[in-house]
Amino acid sequence: MEVINLSKTNSALNQFIVEIRDHIIQKDSMKFRTNLERIGEFFAFEISKTLEYKPLEVSTPLGIAQTSTYDSNIVIASILRAGIPLHDGLLRIFDRAQNAFIGAYRKYGKDNKFNIEIEYASAPKIEDKTLILADTMLATGASLVLAYERLCKNGTPKHTHIVSTIASVDGVEYLKKHITDSNVTLWLAAVDEELTNKSYIVPGLGDAGDLAYGSKL
Repeated sequence: MEVINLSKTNSALNQFIVEIRDHIIQKDSMKFRTNLERIGEFFAFEISKTLEYKPLEVSTPLGIAQTSTYDSNIVIASILRAGIPLHDGLLRIFDRAQNAFIGAYRKYGKDNKFNIEIEYASAPKIEDKTLILADTMLATGASLVLAYERLCKNGTPKHTHIVSTIASVDGVEYLKKHITDSNVTLWLAAVDEELTNKSYIVPGLGDAGDLAYGSKL
């Protein structure tokens, strides 16, 4: 698995990360969602550089222009609910993509220990397609691994791009250990060192789903 941490190169992405982390700006849920959508667009632009392109002729009112276009056989998948704004940003760029949605949650037991369970999955066939799997936070990595395995029951992707805004070091290592396919790229906007015993990333940003859509039961 190739890991690309975009924070290693300064860009406009820095400002979006600053704003989704800032506890004052976070009070505006629409701003929070908008910034995640922008981050999704940024990821999509970077991913677009890696796709296969083919030559294309397009007719203008004045003649024929020679250009090239990317392979449009793309499936964008996201883990509900925090992944939705990121998904929307990716889809805004790859607007012809097919879409998949995964419902995953933490099922808590004693001593705050939990297992990740997949409750819902809606996906097209992904055989020989480019799969983009998005989740806003990569904490333990367990939900992304389970989502990837569930999606691969619908076929083997040509290449998989896993996209996460903020990751923990532990989560990155977990993915590298459990997803060993060479045709997988992990894209990150920031990596934080600490993961608490409740599996929250520090400094992180808090609960992305709650910040985007309000608190849940």
